[in-house]
Amino acid sequence: MFSKSWPILLILTLICFNSILAQVKTDKKLESSISVLTESFHGDVGIYIQNLQSGATVEINADTIYPTASIVKIPILLGIFDKIEKEELHYREPLIYRDSIRYGGSGIMQFFKDSTQTDLSTLIALMLSYSDNTTSLWNQSLAGGGAEINELMDRIGYQNTRVNSRTVGRESIWEKYGWGQTTPREIADIFIKLNNRELISTAASEQMYRLLSNTFYTDYALSGIPAGVNVASKQGMVNASRSEVFLVNSPQGDYVCAIFTDNNEDKSWGYDNEAWVMTRKISNLIWNHFNPNQSYQQPEGFEKYLEGLPY
Repeated sequence: MFSKSWPILLILTLICFNSILAQVKTDKKLESSISVLTESFHGDVGIYIQNLQSGATVEINADTIYPTASIVKIPILLGIFDKIEKEELHYREPLIYRDSIRYGGSGIMQFFKDSTQTDLSTLIALMLSYSDNTTSLWNQSLAGGGAEINELMDRIGYQNTRVNSRTVGRESIWEKYGWGQTTPREIADIFIKLNNRELISTAASEQMYRLLSNTFYTDYALSGIPAGVNVASKQGMVNASRSEVFLVNSPQGDYVCAIFTDNNEDKSWGYDNEAWVMTRKISNLIWNHFNPNQSYQQPEGFEKYLEGLPY
């Protein structure tokens, strides 16, 4: 027979167990170090970090909605591969570029000649590696438009990750967040599921992850990680918002980090932009924290290459 006090003991045990889980879940040491780097930032910061091996996290405004800027190209990517999986599109599908769809900003397809032959795989690669805006808008259309992509996001469990631009009914939200919106936790989770080969299909996740591991923009978070380590990443940049999500397949265990900023006072586009400086420091701090036996510092003279990159 149980004593009359056993329900109370059970409740106390559960409370203690949950308390222990909470302590394990939050990496207090890393959280403290990250806070030192973010507390003086002149703008809004949201961060989600997770060690995929231990499950330990750091969360700072992780469920706050932020503008994606070019990170919106991740839900567009998922929309395209959903169509490919359904055989409504084909990965090597031939296409013809028309200069009527040219869009400025980042990317190189805007400089293609009218009637240039291309294919869907090229559009996807340019959208991710060079954050090409022309191919991204083309891909958004091929994926069925923002409304259809948003339905997919909802279906796979992401309620805050949305395409706003050129999407009927989201005009007022577009004015607030721009092309797209997400939270640090949601976009990090998308990268985790891609790393685990769990989105759309195993094969689709494999190819998407490979494509995301080939960015041109290595002078931000990736500059704090040793060369030769595979990193899947996407960057997003507009004047008052600089953000980045990256999943590192590091020797001592995979980890993911999403850093979002908004309402930034520093709107400059040079190497020493406050948000980019913070991102580099956070990235290197995380690497060294999770890989103490393989700590990394940029080699002497390396910064001159980063400082000389055009923006």
